[in-house]
Amino acid sequence: MARLRLTGITKSYGDFKAVDDVSIDIADGEFLVLLGPSGCGKTTTLRIVAGFIEPSFGNVHLGERDVTALPPWKRNAGLVFQSYALFPHMSVNDNVAFGLEMRKMSRAEMAPRIAEALRLVRLEHLSDRLPRQLSGGQQQRVALARALVFHPDVLLLDEPLSNLDAKLRQEVRVEIRELQRKLGLTTVMVTHDQEEALTMADRLVVMSEGRIRQIGSQQDLYERPAEKFVADFVGRSTFIDGRMDGPGRFVSKGGLVVACEGTGSGDASLALRPERLALMTATAPAMDNSFPGAVEFISYLGSQVDLHVRLTPEERVVIQIQNRPEQPLPVIGEQVRIGWSKSTGRVFQS
Repeated sequence: MARLRLTGITKSYGDFKAVDDVSIDIADGEFLVLLGPSGCGKTTTLRIVAGFIEPSFGNVHLGERDVTALPPWKRNAGLVFQSYALFPHMSVNDNVAFGLEMRKMSRAEMAPRIAEALRLVRLEHLSDRLPRQLSGGQQQRVALARALVFHPDVLLLDEPLSNLDAKLRQEVRVEIRELQRKLGLTTVMVTHDQEEALTMADRLVVMSEGRIRQIGSQQDLYERPAEKFVADFVGRSTFIDGRMDGPGRFVSKGGLVVACEGTGSGDASLALRPERLALMTATAPAMDNSFPGAVEFISYLGSQVDLHVRLTPEERVVIQIQNRPEQPLPVIGEQVRIGWSKSTGRVFQS
């Protein structure tokens, strides 16, 4: 295990900067997730750490070593690819052994290492099988064992769950997180899936257009997004466009006057989290904001239901409510009243 530091990492292809001045300090044993949409630079950053891409500028330090100029096999970094990259003609045992063979390790030294790695991912009973004889989750665990077998200083995960179905993804991400905690292994994972990021990370790095937009814990990014992009990408938000008309007063384009905690004046967007909005009843206590609207669309999600409610011709919000058998759900076209506190909305100045 080791501390990992990226300092001023930039990667240019002509005039295009795939990664632009990225600096991150990752503590020994920390699980850090690089989160962002396709093309944001997160995978390029991971491959620079692994040594597969040379940065145009900046440095990579692993522990006390500057590894920027070292080839991948000299960095002691374990990498799990999105596609797993298993050799189809090799058994599970031989796939896991491959990296050790490349390091010229003797068979006597390799055997306990391989057994330990397969035990960690609970695949010791499948060591003689070929990849095609394994499920997707089992193949993913073979790839993980291969990355762990040489005791890496840092584990790098490139969209490791993207090829699994939704249910299996939930199971495997818990397995990876528990294993990482057990080993105390410094880990960097790339994903575009915010649920994976929020579930697994100690800290998240949100990226867009090659740059870091915000670094922080799940709570930091969800409760205190630094900019509109982060509020939109981490969790869900409904945005209402308008302007700040003095401290605590937001006026939407459709004419809604909203009490908020924003300051200043000028064009702005108000972000609202669906689960923070309330479906008002006749006996409900008064709230800072309360507006009538019509239900336009309903998304049934099992334990929860999303209601898309039109407040004005210009504005529609999404409210998430609990699905309770004793509480009848609104129907499309029904008139309802939506409320929220002034602390709920977060204002982003244009």
